[in-house]
This record gives sequence, structure tokens and C-alpha cells, in this order.
Amino acid sequence: MPQQIDSFISHIKWPAPAKLNLFLYITGRRTNGYHDLQTLFQFIDHGDTLQFSPNKSGKLTITPEIKGVSLEQNLIWKAAEALRIEAQKTLNIVPSALGVDIQLNKTLPMGGGLGGGSSNAATTLIALNEIWSLNFSINTLANLGLTLGADVPVFVRGHSAFAEGIGEQLIQANPKEKWYLVIKPNVNIATAEIFTHPNLTRNTPKRELSTLLQQPYENDCEKIVTLLYPEVAKQLSWLLQYAPSRLTGTGSCLFAEFDTQQQATSILSKLNKQQNSNSVFGFIAKGVNISPLYKTLADYKQADNNSI
Repeated sequence: MPQQIDSFISHIKWPAPAKLNLFLYITGRRTNGYHDLQTLFQFIDHGDTLQFSPNKSGKLTITPEIKGVSLEQNLIWKAAEALRIEAQKTLNIVPSALGVDIQLNKTLPMGGGLGGGSSNAATTLIALNEIWSLNFSINTLANLGLTLGADVPVFVRGHSAFAEGIGEQLIQANPKEKWYLVIKPNVNIATAEIFTHPNLTRNTPKRELSTLLQQPYENDCEKIVTLLYPEVAKQLSWLLQYAPSRLTGTGSCLFAEFDTQQQATSILSKLNKQQNSNSVFGFIAKGVNISPLYKTLADYKQADNNSI
């Protein structure tokens, strides 16, 4: 790979946007412990970024290290390794020919329910598929993503979606692109803790998307999370004074929805004045139905074509 192209690639910042579960209903539990659900995913224009620098050593490296997460546990590493194995299996490319150094700029909180790890994995699959010139289809990448986590395929496909099954059955959706104030109380929540709780609602009736869109949005996990974590309950109560608000996913992040950026910014200002920054922090983001990752992908392809 020519040095100037290598340098160009390494300077691209690939977005790994967060997602919100605008609603989340648990409709059943499978014998293997997984849960059937109905949820509406929407991206927001806020997230992590990754940079990829191909190397000739054949190694996969990630910097900086994430405290408490080994390299082999990191979803970024798992995604890159899964892609290398698929390339070996179907394209006869030896993994040692596909080395990369990955720089992660982590801004999304862990354990917040914003899908940061899944989004990192999806961005890794999309970016390295291009950088390594593997030309796998989006379907192939989404299927690889599903082996890493139920939320990864929606990030790979890059469009807001209504999801069923364990989250892998996706139908494109176009919810209103509202402004959100997202806040993160100073607690981290493990998904397994919520999904294994005996009092979790697991029998919400399945409904058509058209029906769900006409009803107030709710999250079946919210009751358990607020029961177990009083700080989350406190912050949710505070947000509800100002706008429709709820939990996203099974993490600790809450979001309030607004029609304008000015409205959201006004409430964030109140949050910063009234509350201790050590107990909660917040940010403003715009809901977007097309993932920011896909704009970067289009720009990369255009630049790549121009360099030929």
C-alpha cells in the first residue's frame, strides 16, 4: 500500500455513534435464556471515533487499553478477528496479511445502554472491510456482527430500525429526528443483571409497529433498573419535570426528548447548575435515522476512487 494512501487511511476518524431505544418491550423468554423483544432503535449524532492504521506485522492492536477489559474481550478486537477469520475461510487470505493498529477515542460511557461496544464493533467491521478491500456484503458483515452481540447488526446496517426476535430481526424505520438530552448517572449496569432479574416483565403482548407508534413509548427494563438503582430513579424523576423521558436499553442512561436544540440546551443548563457533576453528566444530541458512519463510508469510497 503506497505510503500516502496509508497515511490518508490512518487519519480518517470513523464514527461509532450511540443509539437510543425509543421503546423497549420484553415479549418472552427463550429456553436458552435469551429474551424476545420489540424495540425501536434510533442513532444519535454523538459517539466514539476509531482510526485504523494498517500494519505489515499481521498484529491487531488497540490503544488505549480499556480498564478492566482484556484485548481478547474487547469487541473491537473480536470484530477485527472475526473479519480476518472470514477472509481466511472464504477468500483464502491468511490473517497475518491483515494487520491493523486501532486508535479508539472513547466518549460514550460504558454500562450506559447507548450501545457503545456494539457500535465500535460495527464500525470496525465496516471500516476494515473497506481498508482491507475484502468486499464483503452488508449482509455478511451483519451476520458476523450478530455473533458478537444482538445490537451489532443495526449499527452495521446503519439505518434506524424496528427490531424483534433477540434484536436481530430488523425493519427499517424513520422515527421523528428529535433533539435529546441524554444523562448518565454515576452508576454502571450490566445487561445480565437486568435480564436475569426475577421481577423483569417478560410477557408484554407483541404488537404491530403501527400500533406501537401510536402509543406512549415505554421501556420494560425501567422498573427494575430504577428499583435497583435509586440514583437512576432520582434522575428520571428530575427529567420528567421537563419532558417525556425514559431509560434507554438496560443501562443507566436516560433521555428526554425535545422538538428543538434550544429546549434541550436549556434543561442541560439547569442540570449543570442544580446537580453535582460527580453524580451525573449530560449531553445534547440529535436523533438521526441514517448512521453518521455511512457518510464517512461514502467519503472514504469517493476518496479511494479518486486515488485510483
